[in-house]
Amino acid sequence: MTLEVEVPESETGDRGADGPADRPRKRRKRSPWVRIPLWVVLGLLAVAVLTPLTVGARVWHQARQDERPRSDAIIVLGAAQYNGRPSPTLQWRLQHALDLYREGVAPAIVTVGGKAPGDNYTEAGAGRTWLIEKGGVPAAEVFAVPVGRDTLGSMEALGKEFDRHQWSSGVIVTDPWHGLRSKKMAEDNGIEAAASPTRSGPSVQTRETQLQYIARETGGYLSYVLLGKSVQVPDETIRRINIDPSRSPSSDPQPTR
Repeated sequence: MTLEVEVPESETGDRGADGPADRPRKRRKRSPWVRIPLWVVLGLLAVAVLTPLTVGARVWHQARQDERPRSDAIIVLGAAQYNGRPSPTLQWRLQHALDLYREGVAPAIVTVGGKAPGDNYTEAGAGRTWLIEKGGVPAAEVFAVPVGRDTLGSMEALGKEFDRHQWSSGVIVTDPWHGLRSKKMAEDNGIEAAASPTRSGPSVQTRETQLQYIARETGGYLSYVLLGKSVQVPDETIRRINIDPSRSPSSDPQPTR
């Protein structure tokens, strides 16, 4: 008697040894970007978006402050001068510094700022002359630091001037939107700084202008904090800004209040 037995077929079938089933399968390599968790990507995007917004809010908040603590000196940051005559922007700052001086905020005023290529006068020198001749401030109480074509350069030289006089505190007079960055640079150079901004000039004329200045100062602040650099931005030292003549300061200082 013959016994017939069914032999089960192989799971791989009757393919030959050289068939596709016996060849090793190659795994497809995934791009390394696919392996980055989604929460990491979202976190980076949040930082990239929220950081400028946060700094911009700080610029706006500082611009609204008027800090006038009793200090060693009032610091007038430079702006353009025209052959020794302060530009309207610089004159607004000088007038504001003069008001603070008369109110007893500080017993001395320091003007800062170098000169543009081809100029015969520095911003600091023009400011000091105006305060003495037009403002009636004693020459012994006005100091010029004629150094720097940007805020950082001026603040580094200013820190040395403060050390020379053994001063520690100062009230910075500049445009509203420049307050946060200038305070940070002053503090990094050993000055306990406050800011009392002017409320006149091209930087506060319209809301569009204000937004432009806030955006510019946000970038400038981040550039300094992250890279240690001061951004040279167009201002009156490079191009003249059209200013409403009716809003220009008078050539003579205001009377003591």
